[in-house]
Amino acid sequence: MVIIAFAPKSSKILPNIFCRKFKHCAVLVRNKHGFTMYQFSSHKNITEMLIHTRDIRILGSYGWFFVYLPCDIKQNFNPRVAWTCVDMAKRAIGMYAPFVQTPDALYKKLCN
Repeated sequence: MVIIAFAPKSSKILPNIFCRKFKHCAVLVRNKHGFTMYQFSSHKNITEMLIHTRDIRILGSYGWFFVYLPCDIKQNFNPRVAWTCVDMAKRAIGMYAPFVQTPDALYKKLCN
């Protein structure tokens, strides 16, 4: 199972200018001990964090939205080659959508 998490806040300048509701997204992948969260910071700088269901509830209380996808992460998923957080999420689930460039557009694409 793959979970795409969407955040309403970001510390970066460009997402705060160009994005409307969601400013950032992250990928959560199920493993033996809970979830691994791939957090995009910059190109070739990805933070991997081990989180649990309690942490997901805490993020939800801070305004994060979660989209649960029944697919598995792609075998050749390498988050270090992604240029944006949306690019990383699309690579994780194997989505080819060149016009989806913001977290808002990715959320609409996944929910429709």
